[in-house]
Amino acid sequence: MTELRQAGPRERILATAYELFSHRAVRDVGVAELIHESDVAIATFYRHFHSKDAVVLAFLQMREEVWTLGSIEAEARRRGGTPEEQLLAVFDVFDDWFHRADYEACPFVNILLEMGPGHPLTVASIRHLARIREMVRGLAEEAGLRDPATLARSWHILMKGSIVSAAEGDLEAAQLARAMARCLIQVHRG
Repeated sequence: MTELRQAGPRERILATAYELFSHRAVRDVGVAELIHESDVAIATFYRHFHSKDAVVLAFLQMREEVWTLGSIEAEARRRGGTPEEQLLAVFDVFDDWFHRADYEACPFVNILLEMGPGHPLTVASIRHLARIREMVRGLAEEAGLRDPATLARSWHILMKGSIVSAAEGDLEAAQLARAMARCLIQVHRG
């Protein structure tokens, strides 16, 4: 906490937004709460972010960097010795995530559903989800799998489905998705 207090105001706002938006609905978190929890003045908040949506957009970018790239992709690559194993390891990372006491589901999916079609935050969430699918496609290409774009679409459905199932309380969803993913790999082998 001391480290956060010593950070600049923009960093404090983003760190606070990351925690609040990761664990609660975006509409549930107001600007007043962000300002209070960040320990900044109203004018300071608006100097760095012209609106709550601007904070949410920055949060989504941060989530992609910290979670998607920094945790899921990096950890899957670390755990798997081959690109196929790395693809499957995504679900091992998910399994660990689903069993955490602070499991928060996927903010990209949450915002997509919460904000509805056409909202700028929905559009941003769709872009971030597309980058996750591209990460999977890249691993499928590295593995030499046939039609990596279709595999990535199917894989991404398994990923999102397991996240929703875990949010419903199915803590074994990642392992079930992993078993289905093995079948996808078989179908897409050259």
